[in-house]
Amino acid sequence: MSNSVSDFPQQVCPIDHGTLGAQGEELACAKGHRYAVRNGIPRLLAPESNYAEAFGAQWNHYRITQLDSYTGTHLTRDRLRRCAGEDAWQRMNDPAQRVQVLEAGCGAGRFTEVLLKLPGAVVTSTDLSSAVEPNQQNCPQSDRHRIIQCDINQFPFAPAQYDLVVCLGVVQHTQNSERTIEHLYRQVKPGGWLIIDHYPRNFAHYTRFGELALRPFLKRMAPGSAVSVTKALTRWFFPLHRAVRRVRPAQMMLSRVSPVLTYFHALPELDDRQQYEWAELDTHDSLTDWFKHVRTPGEIRRAFQSLGAVDLWVEIGGNGVEARCRKPGA
Repeated sequence: MSNSVSDFPQQVCPIDHGTLGAQGEELACAKGHRYAVRNGIPRLLAPESNYAEAFGAQWNHYRITQLDSYTGTHLTRDRLRRCAGEDAWQRMNDPAQRVQVLEAGCGAGRFTEVLLKLPGAVVTSTDLSSAVEPNQQNCPQSDRHRIIQCDINQFPFAPAQYDLVVCLGVVQHTQNSERTIEHLYRQVKPGGWLIIDHYPRNFAHYTRFGELALRPFLKRMAPGSAVSVTKALTRWFFPLHRAVRRVRPAQMMLSRVSPVLTYFHALPELDDRQQYEWAELDTHDSLTDWFKHVRTPGEIRRAFQSLGAVDLWVEIGGNGVEARCRKPGA
């Protein structure tokens, strides 16, 4: 790992926020809290249960499935650019800039890959789960990229260190959406931007009977076992979805019963093999997440307003509610 600590905001103890120093193969603070460093990745986690390990198993198994470099599409790039807004995108695309980006909930690196193609972005990627391992495989650490395993609600950084805080596909899976947005916003510098998305409130969330019946059991399974079960479910149901993909009423009715998610209409850019892989991945995602919250655009807007944010942009699109806001200041 070649990154210089001075290139990134300093990491601190997530419990008492004291300075961390190296002690052998660990990092430690003056109050005695110690944290492992494995495979060059600091594991700055409080000693609590990790509710996200199903996601860790998911991203280790589906390490490249959603990468633009693998699909041959611009699905991820376009989604990130739309959510970030053109001003932030152009700043990150300027090699003369050093835009400090905190990517919270990085997973295997779907958005990391895109961020690192923007020459002005200096990226800190974090995840609660073991997804930090495939992230490092896909996007090795460098003088513009570091990876830290930590809790989104106990960031190991002093407040207001980042020009952009990006959290896509994550907030709805944390214990409390509003508290998560608050912790993310705390990391934004004055004048900087918070960029998120969130599952919306819509009828489909309450009528997918297959998901409602299976999720209480699968989310409690050992992560490896849950991957095996969702692979089997996809193997059984995907051919039915494929058979009726051009009959929209039949596809909609099947989706109410089947636990499998498919994207024939939403993502026509994917070929048949990729359609199957994304169905397998997102079926696991939808059946094993411990928390699944939904919010309206108005609720997200009010969460931003309660923090004193300005220049709010909140729209329905992509993953549901896409939103960004700016912290007042320089």
